[in-house]
Amino acid sequence: MAHNPADPVNDDVTYIATELHQPVGPTSRAGRLAMELATEKKRLMDELKEVQAENDDLKSTTPTGTVDWYVKWTATFLSVGGIFLMSAGFVMQGQIAYILSAAGWVFVGMQWSDRAIMIGSSISATAVMMNFVNSFQ
Repeated sequence: MAHNPADPVNDDVTYIATELHQPVGPTSRAGRLAMELATEKKRLMDELKEVQAENDDLKSTTPTGTVDWYVKWTATFLSVGGIFLMSAGFVMQGQIAYILSAAGWVFVGMQWSDRAIMIGSSISATAVMMNFVNSFQ
């Protein structure tokens, strides 16, 4: 005998009519859209907060426009320029540029109270100065 879908399969289970599966209370299409928009707005706000936090992490912590800022960037260009000059065969000019850059970085390290910058710059400047002095002998 074929099974009729309207008849319960198991007498011990209470079956709920399909009409009762509708949401409780009338929800208009506009209401459902408003709920979806509210959920999407919350998700976007959370995502915006996360992106703003990441942006705050990427912001520079060093001051701009101060004396140490100008010395820092001048010393950086002198350092890179000195290395390129030495590599191009202009050893003396490169050494002078590098020594000046190291002096600038020592100044910046003193302004920032950063011993690592001062020590690293002093050691590299000392090595370059030793070679510079030896070139006159």
